[in-house]
Amino acid sequence: MQKKILITGATDGIGAETAKALAAMGHSVLLHGRNTDKLMAIANELSQIKGAGPVEQFAADLSILASVDQLADAIAQKHNQLDIIISNAGVFKIPSPITEDGLDSRFVVNTIAPYRLTQKLMPLLGPSSRVVNLSSAAQDTVNLEALAGNVHINDDFTAYAQSKLALTMWSRVMAESLGEQGPAIIAVNPGSMLASKMVKEGFGVAGKDLSIGVDILCRAALSEEFSSASGLYFDNDIGAFSSPHPDALNEAKNDRVVKALEAVLEKHLK
Repeated sequence: MQKKILITGATDGIGAETAKALAAMGHSVLLHGRNTDKLMAIANELSQIKGAGPVEQFAADLSILASVDQLADAIAQKHNQLDIIISNAGVFKIPSPITEDGLDSRFVVNTIAPYRLTQKLMPLLGPSSRVVNLSSAAQDTVNLEALAGNVHINDDFTAYAQSKLALTMWSRVMAESLGEQGPAIIAVNPGSMLASKMVKEGFGVAGKDLSIGVDILCRAALSEEFSSASGLYFDNDIGAFSSPHPDALNEAKNDRVVKALEAVLEKHLK
């Protein structure tokens, strides 16, 4: 059965390769990217795949919160239903990590944008839908003041690890709050040190075969084993569902992270 699948950050790396794999299966793929030229290039590449399903393009800069809302609105104007959201867009090492809103881009793109996008697109998602959030093995206790943009984290890895734990934490809270009436929301570490642009730029190494991550994202999106996995964390480094950072299992800490996210949205999206 053909699924309608939104992939953020789909112009290169694991996002692009996952889009190609899903298109080849005949699914309808909604591509998101920041660069319109790259978007057009990957869309053209997908359209030439034998048996590919429909392909659409949506441009937005997820480091700008207003653009996240605009992206959700653009999708909702064209579609009244979505089967899967793969929130893949992420940043690690960037020259100027502070956004025009005064927030840290690592938190905005990796944590806040997927939270807001999922919220805004929730009316399009049903109980059989899924939200696959790209987490990481790198997870570190979240500094709520940094998430709010009140303090700056100088170390790229620390900011990234905190943003990925925050993503994992809100995934769990949202899954529990929606219960069986909402989509399955799953945090997935697709594999450490894969051959993505992020790994090459951040660590200066080629990385492991991207297909490792592509395979697990396709499984998380489509396979039966993930249909009842809402709120869980899958660690592809060990190939199994696993416990995330202990903070993500602490209900009080999870709630504080979600409240901090809501406070940021209330402040910056009036």
